[in-house]
Amino acid sequence: MSLQIAQAAVDDATIHFDKLYSYCIPPQLVGRVWPGSMVLVPFGRGNKPRMAVVLSVEECPEGADAQKLKTLYDAAPAEARLTPDLLELVHFLKERTFCTWFEAVKAVIPYGAQYRAAEEQGCPVMQSRLSRSTERLYTLAGELPEKPKPGPRQLAAMEALSTGPKTARQLDEAGISKATLDTLCKKGVITAAEQDKSLDLFADIPFDPQPLTLSPEQQQAFAALLPNLEDDKPHAALLHGVTGSGKTVVFLKLIERTLELGRRALVLVPEISLTPQMIRRLKSTFGSRLAVQHSALNNTERLLQWRMIQQGNADIVVGTRSAVFSPLQNLGLIIVDEEQEHTYQSESAPRYDAHDIAKKRAVMENALLLFASATPLTETYHAAQSGKLKLVTLTHRYGGCPLPSVDFIDMRAELTAGNPREVSRRLACELQENLDNGEQSILLLNRRGYRTIGMCADCGHVLKCPNCSVPLVYHKPQQALMCHHCGHTVHPLPILCPECGGKINYSGFGTQRVEEELAELLPNARILRMDQDSTGKKNAHETMLAQFARHEYDILLGTQMVAKGLDFEKVTLVGVLGIDSLLFGQGFRAYESVFSLVTQVIGRGGRAALPGRALIQTAVPDHPILQLAAAQDYEAYYREEITFRKFGLYPPFCAFCVIGFVGAQEGAVFLAAQRFGALLAERAARNPGLPLRILGPAPMNITMLNGKFRYKLTLKCRNDAAFRALLRETLDAYAKEKLPQKASVIVDFNSDGDL
Repeated sequence: MSLQIAQAAVDDATIHFDKLYSYCIPPQLVGRVWPGSMVLVPFGRGNKPRMAVVLSVEECPEGADAQKLKTLYDAAPAEARLTPDLLELVHFLKERTFCTWFEAVKAVIPYGAQYRAAEEQGCPVMQSRLSRSTERLYTLAGELPEKPKPGPRQLAAMEALSTGPKTARQLDEAGISKATLDTLCKKGVITAAEQDKSLDLFADIPFDPQPLTLSPEQQQAFAALLPNLEDDKPHAALLHGVTGSGKTVVFLKLIERTLELGRRALVLVPEISLTPQMIRRLKSTFGSRLAVQHSALNNTERLLQWRMIQQGNADIVVGTRSAVFSPLQNLGLIIVDEEQEHTYQSESAPRYDAHDIAKKRAVMENALLLFASATPLTETYHAAQSGKLKLVTLTHRYGGCPLPSVDFIDMRAELTAGNPREVSRRLACELQENLDNGEQSILLLNRRGYRTIGMCADCGHVLKCPNCSVPLVYHKPQQALMCHHCGHTVHPLPILCPECGGKINYSGFGTQRVEEELAELLPNARILRMDQDSTGKKNAHETMLAQFARHEYDILLGTQMVAKGLDFEKVTLVGVLGIDSLLFGQGFRAYESVFSLVTQVIGRGGRAALPGRALIQTAVPDHPILQLAAAQDYEAYYREEITFRKFGLYPPFCAFCVIGFVGAQEGAVFLAAQRFGALLAERAARNPGLPLRILGPAPMNITMLNGKFRYKLTLKCRNDAAFRALLRETLDAYAKEKLPQKASVIVDFNSDGDL
């Protein structure tokens, strides 16, 4: 037998040293190591055990000196191997996002399915990060002998198993003990085997399929998309429908047809808070062959759901961004709901955009990729207008419900009239009116905490995080200042200035402060606050939304997680607070974000028989973006935005790439960024055909984060193979000058100008 060599990418390598290393496959592992296998390798001078993934297996060339190669320690079981399609996604992530090989591996498989180095009897071995959650399954294997005469418990066990295999838990619930089952196993009458625990996360949702009745406009949209679903070729489309137009019903009809074709469906949503309502619709319509992938599941739950998908026991997967890597075979339909949301972009390595992964999977699987939104990304809508995507529109609300009426409240006038509160008099009156009518309200404030800034009244010193260049936020329940970036906490609450001893004044407002104001203004109102502080517990999103749906609360106050996708028939009033800080934010997407957020939250009202209305509190009521959002006029907004993007040279007219530099010494970080820009410019000059603009270096919006200084270069470029090759060449040159010791490098093609 000829010697086999594995080419493996090792865990914990920096981007500058992330290459393939050759290892001999020992005889005991021959036949167990393939491309995609997870293996344990000796690495470095001390041969320390380290995890790796095999990317190719080759026969040792004749005359090669294999004795110089190290030998693999161990290999994971065959079922842990990355399938060819997942391995293709690893290659795609590595090539497109400039991550390391193993960062890509960790993205495509959940924590529980990964392995770590361990030791048994002095030998390095691989150990699963999670012990397998299994249960015993009993199956009838023969007849019960007449002698000795079987007892009533044995007869009961035989009767229970006569209808099919049962788990130990099911038999225990029927009153059949383990001792009885062990006796029957010894007699050979039944067999026992271990299987992965089944986990029905949605057992409380009844299977209650209702006929899917489409309006004429929905039927027209479904008919337009159906040929692309049925022809077994890759297609992409945009379903652009106003808020409340019934896009979900079109999804359900497409999924129904996908299952009839013997194929499977993947549904992506941007926020965990949106999964409960989507899951309820899918489970009640299609039954239990539904799996979920999102970060609110614990590691065991997520692993069991992933295995369920991997073993072919799920026809539909719903989840947030990471669900795009679900190991679904025979995928026919991918839906990206609320596709405009920034949460589809990963903020840590690999810095991927779920849009791009979904496009790749649609091509790999010959599937229909459907983006859906009332406020699609400018790039997505431009692609639809250009014919790259099929554009399908829904212009009316389902059931003929009108869009909410919208009015503005000028907060400058409120202050002049002597109202210092964050809740205007008009909004308070409208909230009281809703209470009197037994109707519900949603209030959006995209800032959590109580007070957002603490400043000395004498010297003007602002209390900032010592690790991050941002003000600390006052959280009243904890009586502490907290950093929303690194978690640094100051307790007890400072009263005097650390610089001059003057008095600290706290100003600004967050959801906690507004909740307190509402309780004072409306003492009879039941208020539910939904933000990152209140939704930390497991299943908190689902519990809170279910309580609001049952009308256990009158007012839902929250951050952007309450702004989209939610559907409550009793909600007739929507209020928007504190939107001005977003209106003047940095980044070329600032107006896009505000238009989308305001349009989406306005659309939460009046979705059933009762008409809806919305109030927007602002100091700039005449701002054109707010006026367009109030009118729900996406077409007019798009014309303004695409003109700005074209003249400013922003996406979709170029790619936008941010190169970040992070290090302990600010001056060294700046010089490293400057040198990288020079190295890139030198190489770009040799390729005059490559379009490229280099801006910077400049400090990032948050210059210091977690004690590290951060600078950036902004590149306007064409994201193609030639440019990515140029960027890799520059990264290699940067590493050769040992600059990574001064500042590590981050490459992000999905940023709007900052990291």
